[in-house]
Amino acid sequence: MNAKHEKYQRLIDYCKAMPPTPTAVAHPCDQSSLEGAVEAARLGLIAPILVGPRSRIEDAARAAGIDIREYPIVDAEHSHAAAAAAVQLVRESKAEALMKGSLHTDELMGAVVAGNSGLRTGRRISHCFVMDVPGHEDALIITDAAVNIAPTLAEKAGILQNAIDLAHALQVKEVRVAILSAMETVNPMVPSTLDAAALCKMVDRHQITGAIVDGPLALDNAINLDAARIKKIDSPVAGRANVLLVPDLDAGNMLAKSLTFLAGADAAGIVLGARVPIILTSRADSVMTRLASCAVAALVAKARRESGQVAG
Repeated sequence: MNAKHEKYQRLIDYCKAMPPTPTAVAHPCDQSSLEGAVEAARLGLIAPILVGPRSRIEDAARAAGIDIREYPIVDAEHSHAAAAAAVQLVRESKAEALMKGSLHTDELMGAVVAGNSGLRTGRRISHCFVMDVPGHEDALIITDAAVNIAPTLAEKAGILQNAIDLAHALQVKEVRVAILSAMETVNPMVPSTLDAAALCKMVDRHQITGAIVDGPLALDNAINLDAARIKKIDSPVAGRANVLLVPDLDAGNMLAKSLTFLAGADAAGIVLGARVPIILTSRADSVMTRLASCAVAALVAKARRESGQVAG
């Protein structure tokens, strides 16, 4: 296995000892979505239920040379119907995770957040990238770069708690969160620094739990010890963060894509805060990234089972 994928491989290997997670795969009508689901099933990460137009799924499998005979298919007329049927499988306790196939993210998330979906909880719905960055010792969790556009302070608190809980599900021994801004000092002219300071005080008051949190921190002194020392930042997080909370979707999206396209990183994606984890993959994702996303979802589903938050 390429050392580039070492962190993802550790996640996948850990999950191989667990029972596969029943997963509703919504509208897997192309090669990449079928390939990811079937390979994840072969490794024992998920037990896929393919949801969508049976003929299109079978045609796509045949064209790609993928054997799907052992996997159940729930016939649904089109992508919107597939999203609704996948959500229904969760409501019926037949699936403990959702996986995006070849439909738009908005279609799947629309079915999840619908008032009658049964998948909403009291938690904020948010997205995390679990990034495997070459040359960086640990996986980096970046949030939120895909769902919440311009989160308020209250919404950031929910996003932060979701990311902390994800880190624990991934067996991170010490969760160290950097709340990112353009600087490491509180500046009333820069609203993200005020939010960072308030979030840190919420941690002090146990309104957010489970991690060591500091901010505002600029990206360099969040992940590089030398940069933190040069700035004389006295913090248990500075230079050692394994979770990065970004100010808004623009910043998060640019950070994640910069790491992917300039540093050769892979970005496994997961949506949290619903009744089950939701695997969001991109058509551009490699098979390894899709497998890592499935492994992350399997660990989140396991953590929910162990805490008594069983789907259904």
